[in-house]
Amino acid sequence: MFTINRSLHIFILLIGLSNIFQVSAQEYPNKPVRVIVPFAVGGGADIVARLVFQKLSTRLGQSFVVDNRGGAGGIAGTDAVAKASPDGYTLLLGQTGPNAINPSLFSQVPYDPERDFAPIIQLTSFSYVIGLNNQIPAKNLQEFIQLVKENPGKYSFASAGMGSSGQIAAEQFMRTTGTKMIHVPYKGGGPALIDAMAGVVTLTFGDIAAITPMVQANRINAVAVTSKNRSKFLPNIPTVAESGYPGFEAIAWQAVLAPAKTPPAIINKLNFELNEVLKDNEIREKLISNGLEIAGGSPKEFGDYIHSEIRKYKRIIQEANIKLD
Repeated sequence: MFTINRSLHIFILLIGLSNIFQVSAQEYPNKPVRVIVPFAVGGGADIVARLVFQKLSTRLGQSFVVDNRGGAGGIAGTDAVAKASPDGYTLLLGQTGPNAINPSLFSQVPYDPERDFAPIIQLTSFSYVIGLNNQIPAKNLQEFIQLVKENPGKYSFASAGMGSSGQIAAEQFMRTTGTKMIHVPYKGGGPALIDAMAGVVTLTFGDIAAITPMVQANRINAVAVTSKNRSKFLPNIPTVAESGYPGFEAIAWQAVLAPAKTPPAIINKLNFELNEVLKDNEIREKLISNGLEIAGGSPKEFGDYIHSEIRKYKRIIQEANIKLD
C-alpha cells in the first residue's frame, strides 16, 4: 500500500510540474528579457539587435532590453550568457566571431560554443567585398590573382583586426586560390577601408554595407563579393565562385541563442516569433538597407549550421596557423 501511494504521489507531482511548465511557456515572457550584445553600441550586431528586439517587444508586449557587453572580441558578453540561468530571460545576439571563430583562435575560451548554448534562430548574414586600391592594375579578380602569384609577398590585405572574420575570409580566399598576401590588421573595419583606398595596403575584405558607397564613388575597385550569390547592393560585381572558384563562400552572420537547457517550449516560441519579425516589411527593408541578407529558419537548422561553421573555421585557422595567445 505504501508503495502504491508513493507512486501515486509522484505521478500527481509530475503532472503538476508539467502543468506549471506549460503555463510558464504559454505566459513567457512575463517580465523584461535581457539581450546581451557582446560588442559596443553602434556596431552591426547592435543595430540588428535593436531593430529586431524592438519589434519583438511590440509583438509580445514585454520589454527586450539590449545590454551591450563589449570586450575580448565578444568573448566576455558571450560567456555571460553561457553562465546565465536557462529560463529564457537572458539571450545572446550571437555572431560568427565569438560563436564560431574564437574557440579555434584562442587556446582557451570560457565556454563551449555548442554545449553551452541552445540555438534559436539565425537572423541575418552579410558578405565581404574584395576591394582593391585604384593603383592596382587589375580589372577583375582573375587578373589580380595572377598579379599576386607572379609577385609573392608584394601585396597586402587589411582587416578589422587579428582574428576578425574579415581576416579569416582572406585566409580562406588565399588557400582556395593558392595565393599569399601580407596581413595588416587594423583597429576596426573603417581604418582598414581608408588605408586600402589610400593605397597604403593593396586591398581589404570590406563589410559590404560600408564599402558599397566607396565602390559607387569609384574610390575603390570591387572585383568580387564573397557570398554564393551576387549582392543586391553591387549586382554587377561577380562572386568569387563565378570568377573561377566554384563553391567558395565567406560570410558572417548574426543570430539569437539562449543558455543551454533553456526549455524547448520557450526556444520554439522565440523561434516562431522571431521568424514572424523577419517577415515584417519594415524590418526587412531596414536590415537590407544595412547590407544584410535575411535568414530565419528552425532551431535545428541553425544548430546544424553552427556545427558546420565551427568545423570550417577550425580547419581554416589550423591551416593558416593563426593563434591569438
